Amino acid sequence: MTDLAYPIGRFQFDGDLSDGARARQIDAIAALPGQLRAAVAGLTDAQLDTVYRSGGWTVRQVVHHLADSHMNSYIRFKLALTEDAPTIKPYDEARWAELPDTAATPVETSLSLLDSLHERWVNLLRGMTAADFARTFRHPERPAPMPLGQALGLYGWHGAHHTAHITGLRRREGW
Repeated sequence: MTDLAYPIGRFQFDGDLSDGARARQIDAIAALPGQLRAAVAGLTDAQLDTVYRSGGWTVRQVVHHLADSHMNSYIRFKLALTEDAPTIKPYDEARWAELPDTAATPVETSLSLLDSLHERWVNLLRGMTAADFARTFRHPERPAPMPLGQALGLYGWHGAHHTAHITGLRRREGW
């Protein structure tokens, strides 16, 4: 049986910071808004309010989470590019998913936000050098600084991970 929590597996950074590896991850980030739009296309409100697994988020929460998470990541990249190993502010993603804007906001709002955000983010990423990707930020809950190259891989995976939650649910439900 497929792991419903990690349908594409857990994120694992293999340490590959080559130009080719970075280009593949940037392409994944560039493709996410379109892939996510396709994943939710035609879903009813009832379907958007269906959890993708027991104990998991609804499809609507997943879409809004991606916008929240990727906004935070974009800011973390900019902080790391303009400050020396800044300590970033973590946030409680589970509690953010429960805030009133998640239930009250159409998914189209976050889809549009992701379109614009990813256009800016990809422009930033494609302009970065290998030295830029070696820059780091500190997460207060992690023991070591995170290089931007590793964060790039994490967010390339992150979009695919959550899109797979939605497409897996659609497949299982026959939507």
